[in-house]
Amino acid sequence: MTEMLKGTLEGIVLAILAVRPAYGYEITARLRDQGFSDIAEGTVYALLVRIERRGLVQVERVPSEKGPPRKVYTLSAEGRDYLEEFWTTWGFLSERLERLHGLDGGGR
Repeated sequence: MTEMLKGTLEGIVLAILAVRPAYGYEITARLRDQGFSDIAEGTVYALLVRIERRGLVQVERVPSEKGPPRKVYTLSAEGRDYLEEFWTTWGFLSERLERLHGLDGGGR
């Protein structure tokens, strides 16, 4: 499960940011609220660095009441394009997997 999730986590995080901007801990909390409880905070922060380098998000430093400024991530135009492609690919894979699942008698 963890290995499969690694391949889709980027798209999942971008989907979260498509709803509204967020900072790292908030993204991790939203993932956990959606049932992704095994994702480590460090994994999310490493992913955020990667998608920032690729230009999929824009980053704004916002003052924090406690400690240093927070980095708030917003989906960029490139990120929206990438997310659209992610959903197209996900739909394709999901459809094919459902067909295979039906062929094997529903996994029985």
